[in-house]
Amino acid sequence: MAAREGGQDVKSTVSPTKSQARWLAQGTRQAGGKLPLFDANGQKVSARTVRSCVDRGWAEPWFDNPIKPDWMICKLTDLGRDVVEKSG
Repeated sequence: MAAREGGQDVKSTVSPTKSQARWLAQGTRQAGGKLPLFDANGQKVSARTVRSCVDRGWAEPWFDNPIKPDWMICKLTDLGRDVVEKSG
């Protein structure tokens, strides 16, 4: 459930950081909105970035990774798509 601030849903008022926006934007170009595990430099996307986007409802876990159970495989949500469009 989203936190509420001043009677408004925080999800609708918070803007993504540059790294969050970059990561979320990549989901707009993938089938099913799949979000990458690695950035353009081959580095694993920060777990903090992933968790904060999930917590805000911009991304959601897609399925469990049996090989790396600590890696969260996510996809873009409709709210995430809206956030990307507004921040882009």
